[in-house]
Amino acid sequence: MRNDPPALMLFAAGFGSRMRPLTDTRPKPLIEVAGRPLIDHALALGRAVGAQPIVVNAHYLPDQLEQHLAGTDVTVLREAPDILDTGGGLRNALPHLGAGPVLTMNTDAVWAGPNPVAQLLAQWNPARMDALLTCVPMTHVLGRQGGGDFDIDDQGALHRGSAYVYGGVQILKTDLLHDVAERAFSLNVVWNMMADRGRLYGARYAGRWCDVGHPGGIKEAEEMLAQYHV
Repeated sequence: MRNDPPALMLFAAGFGSRMRPLTDTRPKPLIEVAGRPLIDHALALGRAVGAQPIVVNAHYLPDQLEQHLAGTDVTVLREAPDILDTGGGLRNALPHLGAGPVLTMNTDAVWAGPNPVAQLLAQWNPARMDALLTCVPMTHVLGRQGGGDFDIDDQGALHRGSAYVYGGVQILKTDLLHDVAERAFSLNVVWNMMADRGRLYGARYAGRWCDVGHPGGIKEAEEMLAQYHV
């Protein structure tokens, strides 16, 4: 089972519909916040913990992502002809990631505070967890359109609720991905299976988090970074 260094999957295949018109000509992970593309913010957090290998999925305007990451240690996997969603995308990448637990990160958020990836690894307990998700209390969330995703009980287990937002960073075992019949599916399907077994857990994040899935999030993220530092 992979523990050190952790494998990392970055989700970058989406169409970025909420970010239009900025995404009419470029994929959302290449939108800049504080002078740096969103995907580079995510890569910096993963590289700080020595994550290897690193895989990025691509579907919308994939040539631009491939060009941006050319010459780096990142493997870019094109999803074609159809996008595979998070669950299908992760399963498709497993030959490049190995059989052990995998870190995954969304590429449309910016963090201010402790490195959420390092915090997650410090709290990971595979003996009782199948997945550990970084969860941000609603009081520390910026740019969010909508409510929370989860509640966390006294033992740290996750249940569907509204007190915490899933921040887009997790570590999970990948075995259950093979139990899903659909080719394209959300990781929510696997999370529900883990929750039913009492093995879905959350790590509370003490810093600030900004959703940059829409144009207004760019300014909010830049203002947040001006006040706090990772």
